[in-house]
Amino acid sequence: MEGKKFKKYKMYLKMVTSSLLRRRSRMIVALLAIIIGATILSGMITVYYDIPRQMGSEMRSYGANLVLIPSGEGMTADDVNEAKKYFPTSGEVVGIAAYRYSTGKINEQPFMVAGTEFDAVKKVSPFWHVTGSYPSASGEILIGQDVAELLHVLTGDIVTLYGNAGDSSIYSADLRISGIVKTGGTEEGFIYMTLSDLEGLIGGTGKIDAAECSIVATASEIDTAAAEIAARVPAVSAYPVKKVTSSEQAVLSKLTSLVLLVTIVVLILTMICVSTTMMAVVAERRREIGLKKAIGASNRNIIVEFLGENIFLGGLGGAFGILFGFLFAQAVSMNVFSRGITFQPLLIPVTLAASVVITVAACLLPVRNAAEVDPAIVLRGE
Repeated sequence: MEGKKFKKYKMYLKMVTSSLLRRRSRMIVALLAIIIGATILSGMITVYYDIPRQMGSEMRSYGANLVLIPSGEGMTADDVNEAKKYFPTSGEVVGIAAYRYSTGKINEQPFMVAGTEFDAVKKVSPFWHVTGSYPSASGEILIGQDVAELLHVLTGDIVTLYGNAGDSSIYSADLRISGIVKTGGTEEGFIYMTLSDLEGLIGGTGKIDAAECSIVATASEIDTAAAEIAARVPAVSAYPVKKVTSSEQAVLSKLTSLVLLVTIVVLILTMICVSTTMMAVVAERRREIGLKKAIGASNRNIIVEFLGENIFLGGLGGAFGILFGFLFAQAVSMNVFSRGITFQPLLIPVTLAASVVITVAACLLPVRNAAEVDPAIVLRGE
């Protein structure tokens, strides 16, 4: 019994493959259409799933997307580290730039002075354009463009900063301007120095007035993290930077919609091409179909044979599409984001199944026409 089944399946496979080989030119056209459709499907799905990560990394060049400020009595570096535990686990923490603020005067002009760590600032705010260099030694400062224009100073000049220290005394320090920062924002009105230099002038250590955090995560993940921090770290209030997160979400929505639209259009064109090709194949094989029916083949036999050919084409096209789709997605990612992508193993069954389903769906009308062939009419030559 098992031997008969094996011979039956072997014969069926031989019929399907021989039929495909006899009409190589038309089947190659159908196969190419399926490969193109599967390539676009596989590539676009890969891009679709990788876009949030790529966009998150790309948007980090626009600055922080989460800000931590004191809640109540104050915030320390330890509080910031505690809040970090509730950042999205799926995202990469690009950097955390902590700031402490004070006021000071130069030439009787009042300015806001910020102490920070410049290595962290470079990661969180890569959009800062600095003429000169960031402070690299004690006694050096970075000033905003507005401050430089108001004081008429240049890189390398020495200025005297004075203000109130923590013990109600007056401090005075001669500081060298290592660079001038231009951002087009409020940063141009600040004077920046290392956190240790500011603590040395105004006293107190470990105090933080704000921390700007740059995290590769979606807007919803940032909102969730902010709520978690507010609930679990009493000394810290967390606020998503809506301008950044909403822009990221808007761009992401448009890109994913575009990817979906392109995929649908390509799959429709693939179905049309495959359907047209199979209609021509059915027209060529009318005599063959009529002869098979005349010697006892049922409509079910004809349908099963055509479906077998289409399933084989769909599976073969899907297999090629998986490979070419990954290469296509890799090329898109490198050209658009200058970053590579990771292969998604789930794409293998999804692409194969989608290719087979689309191919079979495209052939439903041609298969129905094949089943409706009247052997008497065909064999008479009509």
